[in-house]
Amino acid sequence: MVCVSSTPWTPVDRSTCLHCGAHVTDQFGRVFGDDRDRAHRCGDCDSYARLSRGSAAGVDVPIPDPETSPGRHGGEADV
Repeated sequence: MVCVSSTPWTPVDRSTCLHCGAHVTDQFGRVFGDDRDRAHRCGDCDSYARLSRGSAAGVDVPIPDPETSPGRHGGEADV
């Protein structure tokens, strides 16, 4: 017997960051992600200061983005 899903949407892979594609745990998605437990940013592509203020849930935060502001991710700016 073959079971066919009758849902009109495709399942969302919650184990990857929607921004960079890095692996995220289910717990990270539940704690930091949006209302569907999806992580829009993760520790590989964003800073903890931004993640803890909502960037992982897709919220715009006032702290500079490490991808666009050099030296904001725990190190010196690449030259």
